[in-house]
Amino acid sequence: MPELTQEQRGRGPAGRVPFQVVEVTGPSMVPTLHHGDWLLVQYGATVRPGDVVILRHPFQQDLLVVKRAAERRRGGWWVLADNSFAGGDSTDYGTVPEELVLARARVRYRPLKKDQRSLWGVVAWAVSALRPVSAARSVSRRLRAR
Repeated sequence: MPELTQEQRGRGPAGRVPFQVVEVTGPSMVPTLHHGDWLLVQYGATVRPGDVVILRHPFQQDLLVVKRAAERRRGGWWVLADNSFAGGDSTDYGTVPEELVLARARVRYRPLKKDQRSLWGVVAWAVSALRPVSAARSVSRRLRAR
């Protein structure tokens, strides 16, 4: 399950930082997000179905996770991992209360990997390194099929 580093916890509305850069760890949001990707997130942004969001884990509230807001339900948001094999989403812990959904991802930055040093590798990276994270562009097949 993607989580954020200790330094990234405790920021947001209480810390008066509306935007923040966070690092993704774990495989639950593949293919949209990969381990090592960086996200520019906006705290307090309006969340819509399909948005990638940062939330406090309902059972372990010191842990921040990255999931996709699938739909609003009574009591909060139903959130899903894009990688159905990774789990760690509302199918495990149910609806997430609205107050635990903290931020919305706006931009994804994929750092250059060590093995991408060839000309072709650098060009391929440059084309895909910086992308907006929007519901229209990055909704996985799993959500479209429902």
